[in-house]
Amino acid sequence: MWLGVLFLTTVALHHMSPEFEQEFLRARSTNLRELSSDPVRVLIASAMWIEGGRWVPYAVLYSVFHAQAERWLGTVRWLAVCGVAHVGATLVSQGALLWAIRAGVAPGSAVDAMDVGVSYALAGVVGVLVYRIPGTAWRYGYLLAVLAVYGVPLALGPTFTDLGHGVGLLTGLACRPLVRGRPGKTRNPKETAAVGSD
Repeated sequence: MWLGVLFLTTVALHHMSPEFEQEFLRARSTNLRELSSDPVRVLIASAMWIEGGRWVPYAVLYSVFHAQAERWLGTVRWLAVCGVAHVGATLVSQGALLWAIRAGVAPGSAVDAMDVGVSYALAGVVGVLVYRIPGTAWRYGYLLAVLAVYGVPLALGPTFTDLGHGVGLLTGLACRPLVRGRPGKTRNPKETAAVGSD
């Protein structure tokens, strides 16, 4: 359903003039100005739009990551990972941006920076799927790969968006308690012993 909403909103964006599109998206952006006036509205609204109007890459990413996570965790747990990653990464990255503005590192105009999309939630889902990978070697290989994908941009020339992606990934990794009892997770010896004693 979420992917369907993104398709409809992307079609709507293609019918807007470039100037109106920027103004429209900025009003739905989780930038500092909008977060300070109506945080709940923009946290929800920003996850329903994709800047740039490229829906097909997200369709692929949803199929590869989101669909697998929802099938594995169930809809409620999957949405919990998405929500915590989206909100947490937004607040941390915008908090860092606010600090940068106050410290004179970023311009004051950054309070209106564009920040819409679903990439923080995607990073969280990519992170939680670490626990879905069977076998220690494959799991650590996947973990190293995703740490490189999200960590290299953060190390080379960090932006608040890169920080948000990194926080989203770490949030997904911190969601390990949500995967308890889900198939594909390696049990620890104490859990195995407890099951055998029943």
